[in-house]
Amino acid sequence: MGHTGAQEIKEKEAIFKSRVDSIMIGATISSPVKAGKYPAIIIASGTGPQDRDGTMAGTKMFARIANYLTPKGYVVLRMDDRGVGKTTGEYRYATTADFAQDVLGAVEFLKKEPNVDLQKIGLLGHSEGGAVISIAASQSTDVKFLISLAGLASNGLESLFVQNENLVRSSPLPEVDRKRSNEINRLMFATAFQYAKSDSMENKLNAVYNYWKQKDDIYFKTLGIEHDHFRFPIWSYVQQAIGPWYRYFVTYDPQIFLSKVDIPILAINGSKDLFVDPVNLAYWKQYSRAGKQGKVTTILLPNVNHLMQACQTCLPAEYAKLGEMPDSTLEEIVKWLTETVK
Repeated sequence: MGHTGAQEIKEKEAIFKSRVDSIMIGATISSPVKAGKYPAIIIASGTGPQDRDGTMAGTKMFARIANYLTPKGYVVLRMDDRGVGKTTGEYRYATTADFAQDVLGAVEFLKKEPNVDLQKIGLLGHSEGGAVISIAASQSTDVKFLISLAGLASNGLESLFVQNENLVRSSPLPEVDRKRSNEINRLMFATAFQYAKSDSMENKLNAVYNYWKQKDDIYFKTLGIEHDHFRFPIWSYVQQAIGPWYRYFVTYDPQIFLSKVDIPILAINGSKDLFVDPVNLAYWKQYSRAGKQGKVTTILLPNVNHLMQACQTCLPAEYAKLGEMPDSTLEEIVKWLTETVK
């Protein structure tokens, strides 16, 4: 518990069912010690299998959120992703839509908890978790508010374009290789999008790559550079792209879900986020029914990265050196919750 005051928090382990299949989910529920009814928050993680504490680059984002919010009068549930810790199933066979069902399983579970105010259950999503909570909220009237931390509100294809161009721009690649990188990325992502629902996706991706490679080889010869260091990881990209997660994600359209969501939303983004570009803040407002009703609050934090850390270079290589997200960001969440939910 550390300095957050263990006496103010009681933690218990829970196991519950996802709303779709036989997946059993392991979670930790942090509650204020004093008896009473409290608003509750369920945390949804971003891409890649994560433990309930949100352990990333030496930080424990989700444990930190729970330990900060709980003493201020909130029940917080954080859970292991599929195939991690106490949660069953295999991560690689699941999609963003499946993760939304896992979150809805957590909602069902919290509805039976005696210290939860049933009119005040909300979801907090980080990164892809922004899409997860959008889907979940569109399918349940039990969800009363959303909090996005670097949460995705753009469509899958656009987010892949923007994310990869941001990463290329901030990479040490020479200019000519950045251009090649952006070109092949855009081509492959667009092909994956076009054939996402088709059995021939693998063949199409390989064919498009081979066509590009022939042109690119000719182009490289004109540059008069001796050694070509540029590589596109075609095999591993194709293996990823033909999986269920990527097929769903590349065609993900947030408007389908957010247009049904009219509960208050808080969306926070770092200005130096390379993975979920700050443009997403505008989409939370633009795509959601809540936005049209003036119920969306957005906060752009200057010089903050994807893990909500204050950053210098703001490149992923620096994440492990930066420590936890600052109190000031958590304070913004508390302030909004106090005004909106409490």
